[in-house]
Amino acid sequence: MAAASSSGLTFKLHPLVILNISDHYTRVKSQMNPPISSGNTANSINGGDQKQHQSPPRVFGCVIGVQRGRTVEIFNSFELLYDPSTHSLDRSFLLKKQELYRKVFPQFYILGWYSIGSDAQESDMHIHKALMDINESPVYVLLNPSINHAQKDLPINIYESELHVIDGIPQLIFVCSSYTIETVEAERISVDHVAHLKPSDGGSAATQLAAHLTGIHSAIKMLHSRIKVLHQYLVAMQNGDIPFENSLLRQVSSLARRLPAIESEKFQDDFLMEYNDTLLITYLAMITNCSSAMNELVDKFNTAYDRNSRRGGRTAFI
Repeated sequence: MAAASSSGLTFKLHPLVILNISDHYTRVKSQMNPPISSGNTANSINGGDQKQHQSPPRVFGCVIGVQRGRTVEIFNSFELLYDPSTHSLDRSFLLKKQELYRKVFPQFYILGWYSIGSDAQESDMHIHKALMDINESPVYVLLNPSINHAQKDLPINIYESELHVIDGIPQLIFVCSSYTIETVEAERISVDHVAHLKPSDGGSAATQLAAHLTGIHSAIKMLHSRIKVLHQYLVAMQNGDIPFENSLLRQVSSLARRLPAIESEKFQDDFLMEYNDTLLITYLAMITNCSSAMNELVDKFNTAYDRNSRRGGRTAFI
């Protein structure tokens, strides 16, 4: 690996790519090391040290964007399937994802790929060469998941590949390239929203939605605890453990009579409207999935019929 690139390309990296790579790594790491529950404490004692020494998982994906002259702008990314035994990517999955993205973003094309690690590895060159049939000069975006509080720069490196002669043998090596962070209005709003997140007492992000849901959860929890106290009191009174108190029973009876208040006509109309809207969204999602499956079936049939007709097969299927 060389110190710096000599291609003269200018790279502009968008925050969405960094967030996608970080989210991909976080999800894979959480699936490999799930939180330890109280029921498997014995297993956690035996396997705790082994989990701590596990190497961080590597994730792989493609970065997409546009190139205008000598300026390469990386807008987005998507995940890829990787086979660690053969050090290869699932090519069919890659081509399918590329086709789907080209339908939505026709101006974007695959610029390269991304992974996780502190430095480029020798096996990364195999993946890099495998993508050269899609892009003759792919870029390699590498994110370092290790936290260094003293570091002020982003833990992101962008590598290009150059052909160097080493010991009389031409070899393709990685060279580090400089980059700048480029944002659009939507990304600036999202990054500003993330930057204003404040940790609450429970350690979660106290956004407006989280604060609203936390308040509702606390109210329901308090209501449940008070109803539980009343239920225990009434059961104890029924069993004769405590004496009857008519004034308290009248208050409980008055509280219980308020429950049928939600059976009004307006409540039923609002409830049915929201319930129908939810069902409509579910039906639309099912229709979309069925349409997608039908389109794939039609494409496969057209491909098979076209191949059969070229070989002098039967007439078209009506």
